[in-house]
Amino acid sequence: MGRLALNGDEAHMEPVLTRPAVPSDVEPVLALARRFATSFQVDDGSFRATFARIVASGSDHLIVAERQGHTVGYLLGFTRAAFWANGTIGWVEEIMVSEEHRRQGIGRALMAAFEERAALHGARVVALATRRAAPFYVSLGYADSAHYFKKALPSAE
Repeated sequence: MGRLALNGDEAHMEPVLTRPAVPSDVEPVLALARRFATSFQVDDGSFRATFARIVASGSDHLIVAERQGHTVGYLLGFTRAAFWANGTIGWVEEIMVSEEHRRQGIGRALMAAFEERAALHGARVVALATRRAAPFYVSLGYADSAHYFKKALPSAE
């Protein structure tokens, strides 16, 4: 079930459809994910295996945005239990909109679609980490709350 969103000046903008990803979305999402990654190089085999696992999952949410039948963005998020929230949270791991489609409401539509799905899964809050898009999230009503740390671990292979 998709969600249509008219963004910006509706007379001059094509509608955006957001919907859960399906197996046939693997190639366009892979192309976007390659452009998203800044710290790691996306490995095709690992991506395809992870994509299949996410699409089949009940608590992982991969939402794609389409405009005129073309995938122009995606959001990868999760719902899971957290003690600090006294229940379930939604976590946005990745959100990517193709460069030529930015500032057209597509990111806003993806976030709204995820917030709706997270709420349906009982989430009490949606959180994320970012270092490049803080003004965008503030415009959506998000508050700066914490800093994000990461550590790469050696491969288990």
